[in-house]
Amino acid sequence: MTTRRTSPTVRRRRLAAIMRQFRKDTRKTREEAATFAGISPVTISRIEAATHNPKPGDIAMLCKLYGLGAQETDELVTLARQCRIKGWWQKYDLPEFVSAYTGLEEEASTLQQYSVDVLPGLLQTDAYIRAMAGAELRTYSEEEIDRMVTVRMKRQERLSGENPLKSWFILNEDVIRRKVGGSKVMREQLDHLVTVSRCESVDLQILPFDAGAHPAFAGGGFSILGFPEPVDPDVVYLELRLNGLYLEQPAEIETYSILFDQLRARALGPDESRSLIKEAVNSLP
Repeated sequence: MTTRRTSPTVRRRRLAAIMRQFRKDTRKTREEAATFAGISPVTISRIEAATHNPKPGDIAMLCKLYGLGAQETDELVTLARQCRIKGWWQKYDLPEFVSAYTGLEEEASTLQQYSVDVLPGLLQTDAYIRAMAGAELRTYSEEEIDRMVTVRMKRQERLSGENPLKSWFILNEDVIRRKVGGSKVMREQLDHLVTVSRCESVDLQILPFDAGAHPAFAGGGFSILGFPEPVDPDVVYLELRLNGLYLEQPAEIETYSILFDQLRARALGPDESRSLIKEAVNSLP
């Protein structure tokens, strides 16, 4: 029996889209909805932007305004309650944008990720994570680094076990050539990469330097997360220096999906990619 994963982040996003659409369908302004529900227009905006855990009572009042029946109201009130259940990652005091992404990843069924010069968190070893933390502009305490390692190791459980996250990784060759943490750390990391690439749920390809210019040449890395429920549309995530950017419009999703397909076509196949990784290992002093 397959256990379904649930994430308050995904529930909040789903509820936001539903409530936003109902308000538009009934042609109510945010001010009208807020007045009827006895809350502020800002709260309506936060509910519809998925940046706020709505109170079930507020959702019930909005459902009444939008003319919904008892069954639909009960379903949306239940969804609001689910939004308020904390996920495992929320006890680690993560930055909000990291917490939000982790919440999406927790329930995602597919992941397509392109990385330019740093390995994705789902593929990093303990030593690689610590070396990356040591290279940051700010100085992290040992406690903060330990927490960072714990969270990423927990996230990596999604690649195996029951109901694994089906993942496609395309790594720029720079990722496997950049000597993060020295030869010993990088050798261990690349060996781990070869091992993970053989997992049934993982497809890993290297985009070699020989591929030359490509459609993502002038841009950065990105992730496309897909979800098991049709009501939860795909989302593109762009990680920035201080926060993350989410793209959810159909045209945006389509653009990045086409871009990923183009990169996949230019990248080496899985076996060739493993050979290049092993070559990179052998080139280390």
